[in-house]
Amino acid sequence: MVDADLVAAKLHELNERVARLRARVPSQASALAADQDTLELVAFNLMLAVQSCLDIASHLIADERWPLATTLGEAFDRLCERGVLDRTTAEALRRATGLRNVVAHGYSAAAPELLHQAATAGLADLERFSQQVGAWVRTRQPS
Repeated sequence: MVDADLVAAKLHELNERVARLRARVPSQASALAADQDTLELVAFNLMLAVQSCLDIASHLIADERWPLATTLGEAFDRLCERGVLDRTTAEALRRATGLRNVVAHGYSAAAPELLHQAATAGLADLERFSQQVGAWVRTRQPS
């Protein structure tokens, strides 16, 4: 059975990260590229927001005893298969996992334009994830 309190805490953390991003990201990618401190703050909060989504996905998979995901991105496919997420949200979060990996592991410097796109238009994907997971968890709780 899903630990609703744990999921709620993780969703709260996710929503806090999204709020921080909204408050800090400049309107233009060029402004983000010109301010190293803001660039790093945006990259860090994006990475942690996506990590919160991954943590939630892992908890749901484990709590429900669904087949394990073999990759991080596949965790969102599992949630889609089980009706937690719609396909659009699952695919967006799968892509976001790639950005998280770039930031977390320093494979190469993430392009400021990519980070700006993720921290503006991409926030809707994180918010949809939060809404869909929250709605699904509420259906799983005893009345």
